[in-house]
Amino acid sequence: MHETMVVEEDFFGRMKVKGPYGNTEIIRRFTLVNENGMSVQLITYGAAITSIKVPDKNGTVEDVVLGFDRLEEYQNQTHYIGCTIGRVANRISNGTFRIGNKEYILEKNNGPSHLHGGSHGFNKIVWDSLVEGSSVTFSHHSPSRDQGYPGEVMCYVTYQLTDDNEVLIDYKATSTQTTPLNLTNHSYFNLGGHGSGPVYNHTVSMNADYYTPVDETLIPTGEIADVTGTVFDLRKPTDLASVMNRVPGEGFDHNFCVKGEIGTSRLAAKIFHSESGRSMEVWTTQPGVQLYTGNSLPTDDSLKGKGGAVYKKHGSFCLETQHYPDSVNKPNFPTCIIGPGELYQHTTVFKFAIEE
Repeated sequence: MHETMVVEEDFFGRMKVKGPYGNTEIIRRFTLVNENGMSVQLITYGAAITSIKVPDKNGTVEDVVLGFDRLEEYQNQTHYIGCTIGRVANRISNGTFRIGNKEYILEKNNGPSHLHGGSHGFNKIVWDSLVEGSSVTFSHHSPSRDQGYPGEVMCYVTYQLTDDNEVLIDYKATSTQTTPLNLTNHSYFNLGGHGSGPVYNHTVSMNADYYTPVDETLIPTGEIADVTGTVFDLRKPTDLASVMNRVPGEGFDHNFCVKGEIGTSRLAAKIFHSESGRSMEVWTTQPGVQLYTGNSLPTDDSLKGKGGAVYKKHGSFCLETQHYPDSVNKPNFPTCIIGPGELYQHTTVFKFAIEE
């Protein structure tokens, strides 16, 4: 069997960035290529996916994730494009949570809420890296009280590209204290190509009978609601054009409760783009997946991406595998708390295919 090739290089030449302790670090880029003409690029800044190139039904290869050409653009962006998110993905209400009798106060960087680990979360970190065979593992030591969270946390994120056109992401972490953890990848996808415009021409299906309704600040109310009879009933393939304008907030930014046993890999979502024939399945061991349709991207031409492409509102979608948002404050949600020495682990798979 052909083994996926991994090429390591300096990212954008010898450009360097200030590390957390004042040292300078070279940003590394890794390119994974399989025998089908598919490739994935990763960088150590934010342990981010910067490119996923996939052939269409005619053999034409397009990059299907948003990204940037320069490191400064990754440093300055506010949309988390492509990055690994931690310590806790999604929102924590009022920027606070309790473990036992102790309250922890976090930064409120999204209105009244704490979002995606804070303004200097894992997306702003230069990760260590190691190539092992056909996979790349990024690692990071997060000190106690990093962004307000308790415990020293050691994290590992491993990426692998298979000859079945699967991007495998395996997350592992341990902590020295009881702490919440909820890691995810925040890639923005467009199966027609990263700069091809609105994703209204994509068809989505979610393997979820329930979702978590939110208030006006996008914090879950605590209810786990049946999707039946609502705009969130995406169990059958649904054109995004037919539902986007009926979702409060001008698009999806909602957590769906993935059917099946938590901890086992099961299908969470499938997206299909008929013009190119590309499809993408998302498989996860996590309890939930956040469908986000780029509602906060600008409506003007101010966000420039790779090759001068313009990224606008509704020009992409994210499928963030996760614990439910604000689960640290919702005792009826599956817990995201781990104890000292306990292994945190979950796996996500982005599987690409061609369909007629």
